[in-house]
Formats: sequence, structure tokens, C-alpha cells
Amino acid sequence: MGPGVAVAEVRNAVRACLADLAAGDLVLVACSGGADSLALAAAAAFVAPRLGLRAGGVTVDHGLQPGSAERAGEVTALLSGLGLDPVRAATVTVPPPATAAGPEAAARRARYAALDVAAKEYGAAAVLLGHTLDDQAETVLLGLARGSGGRSLAGMPPRRGRYHRPLLAVRRAITGAACAELGLVPWQDPHNEDFRFARARVRHQALPALEAALGPGVTEALARTAAQLRADAECLDDLAFAESGQLRHDASDPAGLDTSWLSALPAAIRARVLRDAAIMAGCPHGALTAGHVDRIDALVTAWRGQRWVDLPGGMRARRRDGKVWFTSEGSPVGRT
Repeated sequence: MGPGVAVAEVRNAVRACLADLAAGDLVLVACSGGADSLALAAAAAFVAPRLGLRAGGVTVDHGLQPGSAERAGEVTALLSGLGLDPVRAATVTVPPPATAAGPEAAARRARYAALDVAAKEYGAAAVLLGHTLDDQAETVLLGLARGSGGRSLAGMPPRRGRYHRPLLAVRRAITGAACAELGLVPWQDPHNEDFRFARARVRHQALPALEAALGPGVTEALARTAAQLRADAECLDDLAFAESGQLRHDASDPAGLDTSWLSALPAAIRARVLRDAAIMAGCPHGALTAGHVDRIDALVTAWRGQRWVDLPGGMRARRRDGKVWFTSEGSPVGRT
């Protein structure tokens, strides 16, 4: 008997994602052992050899739950049993929330750093992530609630650098069904049911409430909105990147931006230039919101002698001598 409908859907999504890789390339699957990444790993193990590719796997032990090391060992054994090679368990240290933008963001940064190391050491052409359509909808809703701007509403890209997300058009129910069809028993992460985490609240409370109030299809609509906005956001990002070339090449101090130049930029471009400059100066990427950028923008467009703007990561933005400066707290203007 051939694979079930769910297995076929996941395999087809992976096949489409890997179609442009060269024969002999290595792809690594990031796998927590949950249903999404486990279904992805099984599909990659099946599809990759048939495309002339090699497939390996990486699981990351964040050390945040009792028994996490043992769990990582079980996942690596499972990945090897699926035929993935090489397989690695990477152990990371997640900084406390006080030094990051919350526990979820801290764990995410540590996880991607470990995946980057593994990809470089193995020479992987791509790293596959198991985010589904449901994850995309949750990401859009979280970004909307946080006022994070158009970039967050565009959700997660199908590809960014070496990272590929083959399952962004696949529902979470499908990955669970695929595991069942293959006889795989996924790990149930207790954090996914822990309402201390915003994503768990969105998954189990906010989205069901929206579906109840507005009718079925809200999850698909949120994901569809992300896809529609992504092309616009990427175009604006490219234009902002071109405009801010002086930040990378021409300016002797990238923290000091001329307000006359900034005020002449279209608002959407100026916001992106200011955001990128703040991140270059040391603001944590995930902690900088649209509200922060709006307050920096006011130093250009609504200047009335106001004080500095406090930013994440102990940074400040202030205006002086016709420029916007990004400095660490306590540093003199013009120095970071």
C-alpha cells in the first residue's frame, strides 16, 4: 500500500522546495521531534535521495525542560532510523529573559545560531524548517497584536538565505496525520500548552475565538494576507537597502543620520532605514517594534526639541546637530 494522502501532501511540498538544488547537495532538517518537523524529516528522507540529494538532521537541546538531553538523544536516534545522515544534537545555552526579548526570542536566537554552525560545518546547501500554515497565521496575529508593522504582517518567508520552509502551505493537521500514517509518534512539547507563552495563547485561545466569531477560514486568511503583503514588503526593503548604502559604505559614523536626507525619503523607506540603522547600532532584531521606529521617526518629522528615545538592548536614539544618533545608554552623542 502506498503512502496516505497526508504523507503525499508533505512529500510534494518538500519536493517542490528542493527542486532547484544541485545533485549531491546536502539539506539539513531542523527537527524538535514534534509532528511538524518529524513529518518534514520523514518526507526529506524519502524525497532527497530521489532528487540526487543528501539529507541530514539537527535537533537542538535548549536545556529548558527536565529530560531535554535524553529527548534530544531520542530524536537523533529517530532521525537516523529514518535514514538521515549526518545527524546531530546541538546543545545551546539560552540567556535569561532579562537579557533578551523574552524567553521565546532568546531560545529562537540560540537555536538559529546552532543551526548556522551545523550548516557551515556540514556544508549544507539548505536547512529545512517545519513551520506550517498554522504557524504562519499565528505569527501574523502576534505581529498585529504587537504593532510590529508591515514586515511582521508579511509573516515568515518561504526562503531566507539557507533557510527553507517547505510546509508554509500545509496545515498542522496534515503533518499530524502524516506522522500517524507512517507510524511515527511525535513529541508533545509542553511549552505548546503553556499559556505563559504568547504563541500558546494565540494558538489555543485567540485563533479559536476568531474562528468562532468570524467563521471558519480565519487561519487560511491570515496566511494568505501574509503572502500578499510579502512581495510589497520585500520591494520596500530593497529600496531602503539601496537608499541606506551610505550606512554601509559612505558614512564615517553609521549611527549619525542626516535629518535632511531622512526627511526627503518616503515614509515607508525612511522607517526601514531607521529600523536597520537601529539594529546595526545594537538593538536586538526581534525586540524593535514599529512603535519604537515611530518614535525615532518623530525625531525627524516632528522635531520639537524632545529628549531621546529609549530602545531595546540599552540603546537610545536622539537628535543633535541635524543628525539622528544611536548610542548606548550613558554614551556621549556621536559615539556608540
